[in-house]
Amino acid sequence: MFFNYLSDPSDWQRAITRHYPISEQKAVESLLEQLSFSAEQEEAIRARATELVVAVRAARQHDKGIDAFMQEYDLSSEEGIALMCLAEALLRIPDVETADKLLQDKLGGANWEKHLGSSHSLFVNLATWSLVFTGKIYRQDEEPRLLTKAFKKLAAKGGAPFIRAAVRQGMKVLGKQFVLGQTIEEAIERAKSAEGVGYLHSYDMLGEAARTEDDATRYYKAYEGAIHAIGQSTRGVGPINGSGLSIKLSALYPRYQLSQRDDVLTILTSKLQALAELAKKYNIGLTVDAEEAARLELSLEIFERVFLSDTLKGYAGLGLAVQAYQKRAPYVIDYLVDLAKRGEKKIMVRLVKGAYWDYEIKLAQTMGYDDYPVYTRKNNTDVSYLVCAQKLLASRDHIFPQFATHNARTLASIDVMAGENADYEFQCLHGMGRPLYDQIVGKNKLNRVCRIYAPVGHHEDLLAYLVRRLLENGANTSFVNRITDESQPIEDLVRDPLSRARELSSKAHPHIPLPVDLYGKDRKNSRGVNLTDHHTLHDLHQKISPLLECSYDSRPLVPEALCRQPEKLVRSPMNHHHVIGQQIDADEHDCQKAVENATTAFVEWDQKGINYRAALLRRFGEALESAMPAFIALAIIEAGKTIADAVAEVREAVDFCYYYADQAEKHLAPIILPGPTGESNQLVLHGRGPFLCISPWNFPLAIFTGQVVAALVAGNTVIAKPAEATSLIATKAVRLMHTVGFPEKVFSYCQGEDR
Repeated sequence: MFFNYLSDPSDWQRAITRHYPISEQKAVESLLEQLSFSAEQEEAIRARATELVVAVRAARQHDKGIDAFMQEYDLSSEEGIALMCLAEALLRIPDVETADKLLQDKLGGANWEKHLGSSHSLFVNLATWSLVFTGKIYRQDEEPRLLTKAFKKLAAKGGAPFIRAAVRQGMKVLGKQFVLGQTIEEAIERAKSAEGVGYLHSYDMLGEAARTEDDATRYYKAYEGAIHAIGQSTRGVGPINGSGLSIKLSALYPRYQLSQRDDVLTILTSKLQALAELAKKYNIGLTVDAEEAARLELSLEIFERVFLSDTLKGYAGLGLAVQAYQKRAPYVIDYLVDLAKRGEKKIMVRLVKGAYWDYEIKLAQTMGYDDYPVYTRKNNTDVSYLVCAQKLLASRDHIFPQFATHNARTLASIDVMAGENADYEFQCLHGMGRPLYDQIVGKNKLNRVCRIYAPVGHHEDLLAYLVRRLLENGANTSFVNRITDESQPIEDLVRDPLSRARELSSKAHPHIPLPVDLYGKDRKNSRGVNLTDHHTLHDLHQKISPLLECSYDSRPLVPEALCRQPEKLVRSPMNHHHVIGQQIDADEHDCQKAVENATTAFVEWDQKGINYRAALLRRFGEALESAMPAFIALAIIEAGKTIADAVAEVREAVDFCYYYADQAEKHLAPIILPGPTGESNQLVLHGRGPFLCISPWNFPLAIFTGQVVAALVAGNTVIAKPAEATSLIATKAVRLMHTVGFPEKVFSYCQGEDR
């Protein structure tokens, strides 16, 4: 009822799932055991990579357009960040006033003058002058100068609309760097020049995940129309020799997540099947793009069903992208090789490094996972990429490898590893990879094949894609950025990532702590539950299922309470026929005893000291984590929460314990003050007395816990009264607090009707 996961996985699927939470240390050590280069190979790779870097740098010296502009304003500079913010936001701001405020914020505060004359490109220098002038117009806090006054006067007389229009147009020019055309027909026409020198294309219809059914319908029609247009233009030359289409499953269904697995498998399998059959009709390639790590295994289930379908027999154009920055990547390759054997036809596999790294890191930290699904060191991703590449090259009887990279060292490594067998291709992003691949594509060069991943769409659909590309293009760790930076030694750019990884005793990045250590040594992050991991879901299901059928009770937890009120049945809000427990309310006597106990116990509790009370809070937080399945079960059947919300409920309660313990020790500890005659005096902060904490039904554990532990750690005694609708979960929490050491007289519990 509450769980939806793969209950009978294959051996390959088990291997993929098992390596979701693996530590980076183990993952990298395993990779290093699988690959090494001989001295002859290493020399050949180094020579080829060096040759490519030198050629790219020589060619870039002649860049006069947007490439030179991106090089000048990379994301290591304040000005580059300002431009990225403009590119991300300006095109979607509908009103003039907000647009002007954005321009003032981003252009008025940056130091554009320092870029004057620093580029060899006339285009860049003219653009910089325009940014200098525009920045002066919007800079309000600068001392008046003649030039500033003149441009402010110009702005007041109508200059601002012209500037706004010019900057919008500039952002569109920047967008065109990464988009081949606004329509598929325009993109196909523009692609002809590159195809004339030997490039192929894989078109991508811009647009992120569908939020509504209307979105999904619109994206499906766009994919369908693109297949017709591409198919008619390629004239049946086949998936390997002609252009194809890349699609995102998230664009085809707004509820593409594991919790909706049954519907996802039905709906998305049907949609992908129809698109694949249409692609087969034209004999063009159709590649399923990789997305977030949480969707990997679900995407593999969908892909397998479509790939093995009877209607696609003999069609070898269906492909899948695999992200090397995921620790599961090598096992996904093994799975796809096995799938190709079972389907008796090739799979086109696009090996990428990955474009959602920041998201995956932050999500794992937010959700409190045991580890990250991706590598924290860029070098480790490069190692993983090479191991996956070796697997693909070794399986060319069943796989057509497509290596998407902008890294000269990676390109050279694959070229050497592949040997004389040319049954593979390279891939690059439109607007990013041409300077590198222009050195090897074409009959007068090395005659290698490169397919350009070419986005197609209007500017309003560009945002998320553009930000990812700008981050990749402008990041100071990006190879695309470093290859053109003359200050970067070539020997560093072409260094073997395998040897780098072997030199490091700690394979994970030292400045990216595990999610549990996110807040430092003094405060733990609450541990979460990865609800996209089949193994985790299975274990949680086994623990929670019997607890959903248990009977629970709630009564006043007060020494000497009489509990004389009649017993009431507690029913689940999801099913009023399901009796989940019994409840006895407190009467006037019970409440009076709670007040008396809290009053008499206050002084002794207040004198226990901050460290003692903080330790109890941490002990309770750890106990909550250990008892998480029981509290999840109660949150589901008593409060009507989903599993995800129930996990978040328990984690927030745990976070309150750890946070208030940490804050109390920092801010409520005794303070040493110097006396008037040189002696030291100690200032001790005391509690205020008994507190009554009343909590709502919608956060029956989190807010209940937060109120109570904040008062207790400060030295106060507490009487807790929960919402009438969620007394069972509150009672269980109070009993657990008593178990870990909170005295019953210090912390009493009285429940009753909400009035």
